[in-house]
Amino acid sequence: MSQKQKQKQEFETIRIHTEFIKLDSLLKFAGLCDTGGFAKELIQQGQVKVNGEICTMRGKKIRSGDEVSVDRFTVKVVSE
Repeated sequence: MSQKQKQKQEFETIRIHTEFIKLDSLLKFAGLCDTGGFAKELIQQGQVKVNGEICTMRGKKIRSGDEVSVDRFTVKVVSE
């Protein structure tokens, strides 16, 4: 079994109180990166997926029901 297969996918639900959150802000809010600069870098390098597809738009509006993945971490967004 490869090292990648051994890594367990981690899943978290994030609640937002607005209609949407921008992708770079979500990465920081969810704790997937520490700074906006690092979020921008991850997005530009094609390391972020939105609903299973690579997204390079850091201002992409993420709405309730969307899933964002970075490496082995996946965040599902729900609104209240």
